[in-house]
Amino acid sequence: MEPLSSRRREILRRVVEEHVATGQPVGSKSLVERAGMDVSSSTVRSELAELEALGLLTHPHTSAGRVPTENGYRVYAEELVDSLHERPDPPVVDVAAVRSELEEALRSTTETLSQATRLLALVSAPALESASVRHVDVLQLQPRAVIVVVITSTGGVTKRVLELEQPVDPGLVEWARSYLDEQIVGLRLGSATLRRRLEDPALPYHERSFLLRLRAAFVDAVASDGPQLYVGGAAGLLGEARGAELEACQHLLDVLERRAAVLELLSDALDPRRTVVRIGPEVDGGQLHDVSYVGATYGIASRSLGSVALLGPLRMDYDKAIRAVRAAALELSRLVEDVYEDE
Repeated sequence: MEPLSSRRREILRRVVEEHVATGQPVGSKSLVERAGMDVSSSTVRSELAELEALGLLTHPHTSAGRVPTENGYRVYAEELVDSLHERPDPPVVDVAAVRSELEEALRSTTETLSQATRLLALVSAPALESASVRHVDVLQLQPRAVIVVVITSTGGVTKRVLELEQPVDPGLVEWARSYLDEQIVGLRLGSATLRRRLEDPALPYHERSFLLRLRAAFVDAVASDGPQLYVGGAAGLLGEARGAELEACQHLLDVLERRAAVLELLSDALDPRRTVVRIGPEVDGGQLHDVSYVGATYGIASRSLGSVALLGPLRMDYDKAIRAVRAAALELSRLVEDVYEDE
């Protein structure tokens, strides 16, 4: 499609925003009187007809007004993303009060987003393997049993009791505790550096063999929990829907029952460089219709750690949704800088 003239872009923007606000078809008279456009009604009618011919607006039933099509929402949202991309937003989500507890911050972010936008809010937590080791303890329980305790930067605690074939020298246990404290603390659970230090060929065979037995505790720390997903606004989603939007919202609730599908939706639709908007068939590989998605990643300089997203009907306040998602992602990025470290 050829680029729209500035007047048509302005009219499309006003139609979308008026329809989002009222839920009603928008006519030329309404645009001139309520939106304060400095052109005649006949000029607006002509432009509305052209936008309809371009597939950006449609004429429901016998109404004199127009409503946006999926393509109309898409053009509007893409231009909105571009216009906001370089402009910082004041934060709408304050996680400072819970900065020391990542889980509580993610939950707070989800609830605040859903309340602020009246949309379905989704926040994915960083994979546990991205967390760093904060503390390690190795203690001898019995002559042939030791316990390994791993505490991560996110507050996760994993305990592993290891039964050994032969009695363990207490001096070896103390050496292992000291070695892990010096060489492992501060490293990411899933990092190659951590694995190399547990398998260091420069270590004497006896010490290296013992460390390899202890490695199971770090594997457990990664495997103990899959990716976490926080959801907010599901209870009120249907209450905000009108008419045909009810079916789309019901489909959204169906998707929420499939946790893996939601996590895939979050990861597939994200661009680490900017806010992403997906509309209609672009969402969930065409499985969801009459639904829009606004999402962004958060993380540290070297990698993304999670995502923030809003899902709802086509008739959503895209300006508020984009700003809210951007601000939440920025705040969470600031938070995780204190928890996750680059290597």
